[in-house]
Amino acid sequence: MIEIPDQKPWNELNVLIIDGQALVHTVVKAALIDAGIKKIQSAHNAYAALRLCNSTKFDMVLIAFDVKSDKDGFNLLEEMKFKGYIKKTTCVIFLSADTSEGLVNCVVEMEPTDFWVKPLDQSKVEHRIQQLLMIEQKLYALRYCFEQEEYATAIYYAERQLQDETLVLYHPHINRLIGRSLINLREYKEAQRFYEKLLDTYDYAWVHVGLANSLLKQDMITEASELTDKLLEREDTKFATFDLLAEYYIGKEDFQMGYQIIQEATKLAPRSIERNKNSWNLARLNHDRLGQYVATRNMLKYAKNSIHDTPLLQLNVIRSAIDLAPTLSNPEANKLIARTERNIKELKSDFGAANELGEQISIIEIRIMNSRQNKREAEKALHRHFQKNLPVKAQKYFEDNLDKVKAYHEVGMWEQSMLLLEQMKEFMSHDSFTGKVLTAYIDQESRERKDIRYNPREIAEMASSYYKNQRYQPAYNLLCQATQLSPNNKSIMVSILKVLAIIAEEDGLTEQETEHAKGCIETLETSTLTETQQSDFEEYKNRISKALTKAALGI
Repeated sequence: MIEIPDQKPWNELNVLIIDGQALVHTVVKAALIDAGIKKIQSAHNAYAALRLCNSTKFDMVLIAFDVKSDKDGFNLLEEMKFKGYIKKTTCVIFLSADTSEGLVNCVVEMEPTDFWVKPLDQSKVEHRIQQLLMIEQKLYALRYCFEQEEYATAIYYAERQLQDETLVLYHPHINRLIGRSLINLREYKEAQRFYEKLLDTYDYAWVHVGLANSLLKQDMITEASELTDKLLEREDTKFATFDLLAEYYIGKEDFQMGYQIIQEATKLAPRSIERNKNSWNLARLNHDRLGQYVATRNMLKYAKNSIHDTPLLQLNVIRSAIDLAPTLSNPEANKLIARTERNIKELKSDFGAANELGEQISIIEIRIMNSRQNKREAEKALHRHFQKNLPVKAQKYFEDNLDKVKAYHEVGMWEQSMLLLEQMKEFMSHDSFTGKVLTAYIDQESRERKDIRYNPREIAEMASSYYKNQRYQPAYNLLCQATQLSPNNKSIMVSILKVLAIIAEEDGLTEQETEHAKGCIETLETSTLTETQQSDFEEYKNRISKALTKAALGI
C-alpha cells in the first residue's frame, strides 16, 4: 500500500485569503487565529496571490469571485490549479455574494471544498473552519491517494470513511471519488452497478453522468442513449453529457458526429476554452474552415485575463483566417485578408519585430502573399527562409509546424511539406481526446496533400478553364477535389451541378455521378443561397432531372 506522508498539524498550516474587501480579511483572520492557525497571508488581487503562491505552498486557500483589478476568482482558481498551486489535498473555499445558478454551476465544476456566501458572519465562519479542519484531516488520506492515482487504495479509504457518521455530509463527495476511481481503473461494469445503486439515494448530476459514462465505456449504446437523451434536457447535466458523447464518438473515430456534438455544446456555452479548442480541432478534421475561424475567435475573446491568454491565440485566429480565405468569394476573401493584415500589424506593434513570434509571423506573411495571389513573391520569401532554416525539421509547437506545412504546400514546395508532416507524426500522442483528433487530422492532411496540390479556389479556377474549353469530365474531377477540401462550399456544389448537367445531357451520368448530384441537390435545397446561386441551382437541378428521366425511359 502507498506510503502516505504525515499531515501537518493545524498550527503549521499555511493559509491564503484572496479578497478585495478588507472586512473579509479581518473576519476570516480572526476565525483562523481562534482555530489555532497563525500562518496567514493576504492578497487583495490575483497578481498578489500568484506572487505569494510562487514562494509558499498553501494548505488552505479562501478565494473570492469578485477579485478586483485583474481577473475574477473563477479564472484565478483555474490558473492556480493549472500551475499546481492547488492540489486535491488543498482545502479551497470559494467566497461570493453572487449565488446565481450560472456562477454556482461554474464553481461546482471547479470542485472547491466549500462555498461561502458573503457577507460573512464571524461566529459562523469560526464554526465552519473548525468543522472543515476536522473533515480535511479525515479525508486527507483518501484525497492524497486519488491525487497520486492510487485508485484502488483511494477506494479502500473511501469505503472506510463511508462508515464514519461524522462525515455524513461528505458522503456524496466520497462516493464521487469512488466512482471516478472505478472508471480510472477501467472497472466499468462495477462502476455501472455502483452508480445505479447510488441513484436510490442521490439525484446529483454527477451520479447520472457517471452512469452514462460507465455505459458508454462498455459500448452499451442503446442504454446509454436512452439516458443521455434525458440528461441533455437537464441544465445541470447537459454540458458534461455533451463532453461524454463527444469523447465516445471520437474514440470510435466518428469525427463528424463528435464535431456536431461539440458544436452544440459550444453554441450553448461559448466561454469554455477547452470546448472551443476541441471544436477548432474537429472543425479542421471536418474541413469546416468557417467553424475553425469561429472557434479560434471565441478562444481569443473568452481567454482574456485567464491562464490561456497568450499572443498565440491571436496567431491562431490569423492562421484560421488565411485557411478560410480561399473558400470565400474574392470580395469576401480580400476583406478578410485585409483585416488579418491589420491584426498582424497590431501583433508586431505589441511585441516588436525581433521577438519570439518573429518566425511565426514571417511564415504567416508568406501565406498572406499567397492569399493575395502573389505566389512568386511568396515562393521567393519562403526559399530565403528555407535556406536560413535547413534542414526542414519539426519544432516544439504543433501549430507552428502545421503553418510551415501549409506555406510549403501553397507555394509548390510539396516535398518539404510532406517531409514535415511525416516528422509531426512522431510527436503525436494517441491517448488524449486532442491527441486522437490531431493524429487523425495529420493522417488526413498527409493523404490529401499527396493527392491534391492546390487550394479550393485554385482548383475551381482550373476547373473553370477546363469547362470553357468544353473538357467537362476533367472539370468535374477537379471540382470533386475542391469539394473534398471544402465540402460545405455552396459555390463549388453549384459548379458541380453545372458540369454534371452538361455531362448528363451529352453522355449520361454514372451511378456515382448520379449519387453525387443527388447529394449536392439535397444539401443546397436546405442552404441559404444568393439570388444568382438559387437561380443557377434551380436551372441545373431541372436539367439533371430531365436528363435522368430521359435516360430511364430510354429516350
